[in-house]
Amino acid sequence: MMDKTYILDNGILELYVLSELSQSEQQQVQRVIQQHPELKTIVETIEYSFESLAFENAIDPPTSVKTNLLRDISTSPTKIIAISPQKSLRSYLAIAASIAAFLFVGTIYMYTQLNTTKNQLKIVEQENTKLNNNINNLNTSLEETSTWYVMINNPDVEKYILTGNSQMPEAKVISYVNNTDKTVVINTAYLPELDKDHDYQMWADVEGEMINMGVIHKNKDMLAMTYIDHAESLNITIEPAGGNDHPTVSQLITNIYL
Repeated sequence: MMDKTYILDNGILELYVLSELSQSEQQQVQRVIQQHPELKTIVETIEYSFESLAFENAIDPPTSVKTNLLRDISTSPTKIIAISPQKSLRSYLAIAASIAAFLFVGTIYMYTQLNTTKNQLKIVEQENTKLNNNINNLNTSLEETSTWYVMINNPDVEKYILTGNSQMPEAKVISYVNNTDKTVVINTAYLPELDKDHDYQMWADVEGEMINMGVIHKNKDMLAMTYIDHAESLNITIEPAGGNDHPTVSQLITNIYL
């Protein structure tokens, strides 16, 4: 029978979000979530993270390309004109002029159609290039999602939830610490956006000394931070854009003891 501790220690919530559990296991997890509302918050955070990583690059189908690039050029049936020997030279000249005019108009039409086709082919080539780029971006995103999933579901990973203090109560960060592989991954999906002049920065407290773990970039929800041996706590501050060489204690927004 699953309980809250078993679910958190074994990465069951991630498997639950991905529907990788049996129907019986899914139902057990649902019952535990109903009993512990804080688990529902974690599930929502995981869902948001997976969705933002997997669907970062949406692919729009081409809209400007017409269904048929080449149109059939229809020609009217050739009309045979019987010329009487009695007709004057003026009649022959009139017929010749009509044929020449018909050929001239046909040539202009063909030239116009050729240019139109060239332009349409150019549009198709541009759309194909855009589509290929979007597919490559999506493949990269899916590979990143798979990598993060493997890392955070490692049995050696310890999960810590950093909640905002009174200075920024809406802030929330999930940290995945692997002391065996010496890695730290954080989910920053619920960190409020800062202005262009400031960045979040993470610190590890080691025997009273705050050691820099790296600047938290604005354009990523999942980030790998620098692992610090013997860290006693994880801390996040608001610093000038680009980071600081020492933490601004008055700008501490969240921390957690390990």
